[in-house]
Amino acid sequence: MNDPAGRIPQTYLMPAEWERHDGTWLAWPKDPLTFPEEIIGRVEETYRRMVVGLAPGERVNLLVDDEAMERRVSAFLGEHANLSYHRIRTADVWMRDYGPIFVRRADARLAAVKWIFNAWGNKYDELLADNQAGMEVAGVSGVEVLEPGVVLEGGSIDTDGRGTCLTTEQCLLNRNRNPQLTKEQIQGYLNRFLGFTNFVWLKDGIAGDDTDGHVDDIARFVGDRRVVCMVEEDPSDENFEALKQNLALLRAAKDEWGRSLAVVPISMPRRKVGGDERLPASYANFYVGNSAVLVPTFDDVNDRPALEKIAAEFPGRKVVGIDCEALVYGFGGLHCVSQQQ
Repeated sequence: MNDPAGRIPQTYLMPAEWERHDGTWLAWPKDPLTFPEEIIGRVEETYRRMVVGLAPGERVNLLVDDEAMERRVSAFLGEHANLSYHRIRTADVWMRDYGPIFVRRADARLAAVKWIFNAWGNKYDELLADNQAGMEVAGVSGVEVLEPGVVLEGGSIDTDGRGTCLTTEQCLLNRNRNPQLTKEQIQGYLNRFLGFTNFVWLKDGIAGDDTDGHVDDIARFVGDRRVVCMVEEDPSDENFEALKQNLALLRAAKDEWGRSLAVVPISMPRRKVGGDERLPASYANFYVGNSAVLVPTFDDVNDRPALEKIAAEFPGRKVVGIDCEALVYGFGGLHCVSQQQ
């Protein structure tokens, strides 16, 4: 198949998540505001299951604050051949958003694109320091580091690895990110640094998502022209209309070759609440490793159907359901805390 008319060679291209990784980056959980004492033990167990699931297929790069934390965490996790510790101090765990996005150069070498992290529109002053943590990750990765100078979080975009970007207007066009940029200018940055030539713009994200509508809670590419999309079956739920609209947009969308997408609906878990706040529980927040796909579960009737649908999209990988009821208490999931290299 020839390139689409008018497509130009890209200097950098963000690979699809299912392409082979050198490794996965994680940061150990410890922020008491995100995960209070009654929650943190369950979150640590979630991390243990992530490491166990990923390490057989790739290197797991785990950030710890210092030597004391490394000793404690290594005693908890045990020995894993592909587990490496990096003493980089972090405020919190959301590596997807403050870490670099790794891209492939035209000469096949890797580069790290470090966008500005402003804690999702300056919502959390205490987390702004993680912009520097992400820069340190980029530095120790040993590849070329690029700094576009604009705000972007990794959870706000998804790609098929061929130039199509899946994102939302609620997030990327939000004035708390880059108020100086137009939609066309934002697309220009994504084209230059991530190689995106085709954009599928969804509207709003799910209720309870404090990131202003990250796409990794809504819809994800899972293969050539294939997208899984969250749907809400209860018309009285606050997610019903937004997800219905996004589903329609995906069914009308085209890939970079002008081909229609195959859209696989997945039903949302039942409403989850922490305290008096709606939590952003979603099966779309899965992570694709080299040998395993880690999928969040919520002790919900829809867990098994979601696992089966996602497993059907990745027949060569083991699909591992991981209890994320504690992790989502911090308003994030498995994809939010991970970043592939």
